[in-house]
Order: sequence, then structure tokens, then C-alpha cells
Amino acid sequence: MAKKPGAKPRIGLLGTGPWAARTHAPALAAHADAEFSGVWGRRPEAAAALAAASGTRAFDDVDALFAASDAVALALPPDVQAPLAVRAAEAGCHVLLDKPVATTVAGARTVADAVEAAGVASVVFCTLRFAEPTARWIDEQAAAGGWFLGEAHWLGSLYGPGSASAYAASPWRREKGGLWDVGPHVLSVYLPVLGDVTAITAVPGPDDTHHLVLRHASGASSTATLTLSAPPAAAEAALTLYGTSGRAELPRWDGAVTAFAAAVDALVTAAHSGAPHPCDARFGLRLTEILTEAERCAADHA
Repeated sequence: MAKKPGAKPRIGLLGTGPWAARTHAPALAAHADAEFSGVWGRRPEAAAALAAASGTRAFDDVDALFAASDAVALALPPDVQAPLAVRAAEAGCHVLLDKPVATTVAGARTVADAVEAAGVASVVFCTLRFAEPTARWIDEQAAAGGWFLGEAHWLGSLYGPGSASAYAASPWRREKGGLWDVGPHVLSVYLPVLGDVTAITAVPGPDDTHHLVLRHASGASSTATLTLSAPPAAAEAALTLYGTSGRAELPRWDGAVTAFAAAVDALVTAAHSGAPHPCDARFGLRLTEILTEAERCAADHA
């Protein structure tokens, strides 16, 4: 049975890596309307250090953290996240998931089904859907309609020459590349504005680069070039829409901590209202389905 959050919901954190330490923990510790109920990690010493730095407690037992929380945020590799999200939902905890929810359709579907069976709220933290001004821009373009074409390129330099990014040590990113790491960001903009993806073509480029051509339910088409291996001087994230109103460019954004705090607010609102958030576990499943098909298609053209 889903827990009923009080006026100040208790929210725990699963994960102790750079993303958890730089975004999730600071946002939860600073959130005036939530209680940071604790940290669990696969490395107890890292959980203890992060908890101490964040003014909360570490848990050795993840089920004990579930019992002490109304909701949990997950900052874990996707295929570690998925089974733990299922356990959290079964314990009645509302879940704030990271993208992608899982890298297999079966894994993502298990999460979505568990969330629905337990009646808990879910939100997938696709940064652009919660950051400002991108969140407002997406809503405005969805309301405007009349879009004919979308063009996007997300050229990350995580594995580019000279990169010293802390995220480069992530095994799942190394294995799955930009398609799975930054692809959800682009899709999280395209789907609410252009409609669901109805057809996919994908071909591989240099290193982990993928080029996607998508057809959407609205009749619009879109393209996306995704990589984590761009030279640092070429790194950029950009998305442009073309339609009856002319062209619209995704604005620049900053502040993942602020965006994550907005995602926390969205989860709490969904938990209180019972109304699903547009960027929920079922949406996360759809992202995994699309990325899986893109990966298969690109492999056929390799």
C-alpha cells in the first residue's frame, strides 16, 4: 500500500556516486519542505561519508531505509536501479527514478508495473523536464503545435581527449554510450512536443555516436545525433524545432540541483493528488523501448 506523505515527506537516497553526491544529496539536504531520511549505497563507507556530509544518517539495510521513508530517490546504474525501485514500490515508497529507468524493456516494464500495482507515485528525472527555463519552453512548444521538424545534437565529451569527468568511470555509460545516457534527454523533449515515436531509423557513427531519424505521431519527423565522445571543443547540446510559427531553439539551462528539487516537488504533488506525472515510470518504459529499438537498428547497420 502506498504511503501517505505528511506535510514534510521523508525522502531517502539510494546511491553514493558523483551524480548522487553532486545533485541528489545537496537538493534533498536543502529542501525546505522535505526531510532527508537517509542514504543507502552498495559501498557502506561511501554511504556513511555522504550521509555525514548531508546531515542525515546512513543505512546498511536498504529495507530499513524504505521503512524510514515515504519516498526514495535513486541515483544508481539503470539495471541496478530497476530491481531496487520495484522493492521500494512494494514497500509503499514513492519513487524518484533516474534516466534511463533500465536498459532492457523487461526491466523497465517491471518497474512500471510495480509502481502501478502498489499505487505509488513515480517521476523520472529527465533534467530538461524540470530545469528552468527548459521545462517552461517544452510546455509552450507543446501547446503551440504546428511543428514540422526537429533537429537535435547532444555532443558530450565524457570520453573525448583530455576529459577528466568523474562520470567517465561509470561502467554502464562506457558500455551503453551516448544513446542511452543523453538520448533520454532529447526524447524527453521530442515526445511531449511532437508525439510518440512511430518509426525509427538509426545508424552508428564514430566511437559511441548514433544518428537517429524518428517519425512522430503528429506527422512530424526529427533527427538526433548522440555521443559522449566528441572533442571537448565541439561539445554542445542543442535542439531546434521548425514549424508554422517559424523556428524555436531549446534555451540554455543550468543548475541540476535546482531541477532535481523541482522533480522532488513533482513527486510529492503526484503522491498527494494521485494523478500520474507526465514523466513517470510508464514514460520511462517508453524511453527504454525507443532506445532499445534504436540500438537494434544501429546494430543492423554497423
